[in-house]
Amino acid sequence: MLMASRVTLTRSVHPLLKRTPRFFAPNHLPKSHPCPLWSSSFSLCLHKSTVTTSSSSFCPSSRSLSISCSSLSAPSMAASAAVDETINSNPLLQDFDFPPFDVVEAKHVRPGIRTLLKKLEGDLEQLERTVEPSWPKLVEPLEKIVDRLSVVWGIVNHLKSVKDSPELRSAIEEVQPEKVKFQLRLGQSKPLYNAFKAIQESPDWQTLSDARKRIVESQIKEAVLNGVSLEDAEREHFNKIQQELERLSHKFDENVLDATKKFEKLITDKKEIEGLPATALGLAAQTAVSKGHKDASAENGPWVITLDAPSFISVMQHARNRTLREEVYCAYVTRASSGDLDNTAIIDQTLKLRLEKAKLLGYNNYAEVSMATKMATVAKAEELLEELRSASWDAAVQDVEDLKIFSKKQGALEADDLTHWDINFWSERLRESKFDINEEELRPYFSLPKVMDGLFTLAKMLFGIEIEPADGLAPVWNNDVKFYCIKDSSGSPIAYFYFDPYSRPSEKRGGAWMDEVVARSRVLSRNGTSARLPVAHMVCNQTPPVGNKPSLMTFREVETVFHEFGHALQHMLTKQDEGLVAGIRGIEWDAVELPSQFMENWCYHRDTLMGLAKHYETGESLPEDIYLKLLAARTFRAGSLSLRQIRFASVDLQLHTKYVPGGSESIYDVDRRVSERTQVIPPLPEDRFLCSFSHIFAGGYAAGYYSYKWAEVLSADAFSAFEDAGLEDIKAVKETGHKFRETILALGGGKAPLEVFVEFRGREPSPEALLRHNGLLAASA
Repeated sequence: MLMASRVTLTRSVHPLLKRTPRFFAPNHLPKSHPCPLWSSSFSLCLHKSTVTTSSSSFCPSSRSLSISCSSLSAPSMAASAAVDETINSNPLLQDFDFPPFDVVEAKHVRPGIRTLLKKLEGDLEQLERTVEPSWPKLVEPLEKIVDRLSVVWGIVNHLKSVKDSPELRSAIEEVQPEKVKFQLRLGQSKPLYNAFKAIQESPDWQTLSDARKRIVESQIKEAVLNGVSLEDAEREHFNKIQQELERLSHKFDENVLDATKKFEKLITDKKEIEGLPATALGLAAQTAVSKGHKDASAENGPWVITLDAPSFISVMQHARNRTLREEVYCAYVTRASSGDLDNTAIIDQTLKLRLEKAKLLGYNNYAEVSMATKMATVAKAEELLEELRSASWDAAVQDVEDLKIFSKKQGALEADDLTHWDINFWSERLRESKFDINEEELRPYFSLPKVMDGLFTLAKMLFGIEIEPADGLAPVWNNDVKFYCIKDSSGSPIAYFYFDPYSRPSEKRGGAWMDEVVARSRVLSRNGTSARLPVAHMVCNQTPPVGNKPSLMTFREVETVFHEFGHALQHMLTKQDEGLVAGIRGIEWDAVELPSQFMENWCYHRDTLMGLAKHYETGESLPEDIYLKLLAARTFRAGSLSLRQIRFASVDLQLHTKYVPGGSESIYDVDRRVSERTQVIPPLPEDRFLCSFSHIFAGGYAAGYYSYKWAEVLSADAFSAFEDAGLEDIKAVKETGHKFRETILALGGGKAPLEVFVEFRGREPSPEALLRHNGLLAASA
């Protein structure tokens, strides 16, 4: 899953699930992935009646997904008719064009997944008996096996993220070891591994396309990383580690969700929440109503504050009550760190097992295992982080000094002792003073319908696509979910996507992410001619509509939607027909954030912003002076925000390179040591943010969080191509957009990301554009 990148107060983020772009690897098949990027295990940036589409060329899951009892290896003749009937009516096992999200229930998971695994086990045995080192006899049947599991497990995993329930959790937890066992069996198949090796060593190797070479090389590497070379006792130990890591990851994720849901603060005295804007009061009252306070209102309360992003961020930025800010902040950074929900032991065990796994595979540490399938090396990642840290430090120190001076002028008693729960509050006041921008006052200009219209208009200009509502064509999991069709310039459908925009704290994980539902594929074509079309989902957690008002967004929420849509575009606009490297599949993890971060730049492009920023009541455009202030505010506290990301990336690398599980230094000691160089204000002694750091403990970013910064360099440099062409020159922008689509978005994992970047940009990437955009270029020099 691809997840939104900034774990900051300005953006809610939750790890993507865990679907890695490598689909042969058992341990990399869907698991839950963040926006930062994956989710169903490959969510980018974390998280049903049968419907037949009118487009004959489209079939996300293909007929081959249909499973009947007769196709199974051998149900006993004595099996009861009732069981057969249950399996035949199980929506997870039916033939569908779009997943039956509306009718899948917890009761379908156990029988559905077990029946599917039994079928796939038979398919794998058949493949191993008949395998030959050729595309039709190896890769095509393998892709069908991988895809079926990916699609069906993706459905249940996605529902766990957006419609969580104890029953669904329990069902997934029960069948998960069986799924992992099959993935390990698949990933460690020596007949398949040997067949891939034979293709690589054959005289025909040089005649293969780039995409096919990448698939072969990737499968060989992934098989080795999945333990194909291990024998007997070592392989058994490796498999136990994989099973346990999968279990720990799910438990970590559940603890974070439960700890987040557990905190509720009921407020009855309006003085306690002075400063909170109308949208936050409305949301707090709406939450109170859902908790049984039937007469709650925005004006008179009572109000319920939660740790869900829209509520938490509002308190941090706007509550004048410092005691309230402290209580909510401390609750947030100590989530899942005590009692039954304490993730500390899970983290220690996870790090211990990852290190054991690395040693079994012949690596010094887990970071080396992680980097084996990425662009960077450990040394290169550390080098980039240090370059960005040194460029950010002085600016971050100045940020804090500016806040002290400003708060003192405002008569703040805490001015000489600013701490974590003061920073965002006084930053907002300084931003309002310096740039005369109040984010809450801007909300009326960013209604969700207008933002989406503006985003789709931009996509049409840059990439020549039409995006149309297609609600009713596909089943959805909640009435708020929208469904869209993407068409090319000739009007033919080329992709579809779901959009689930609003926070639902009782059942939906926090953060923002994109994930695939199905990938483009020639082999899984419905009609044997046109490739199966890709389908994606985008999930956000913004403020829902309150009363008769539409969802009114902060500027940060606008950026988040653009970010996730960038991920979705790379999945949907792929022209790659080889399913194993189509869209976001097969792309090195530290390159996969390029399109998402690239799209965020357009939020500051005048024509784009003015096109979507329309007052929801009057239709009036955002005033020009406000746009100029937004532009000026773009680099506000850039040093501090950069250091925050560098702290996360650095502690991640330290835990996966230098940390010794069970040694003299605890995980919190490591974080404190890293923070001395990456935080101007040291973390609180009780800070336990690691216990909710789902990106690396329940998502796909272990020893890979640096990927956000690595990809930021790529994305800023890519956007600078448009700056070089001239952002006011529509013809030049369209031409550059076409080139971006034909390279970055079209090639998927079929070509090495550095080669793809050079094909687009004409040279290798440079950090200059990123530092310039952040206002840190002088510091770097």
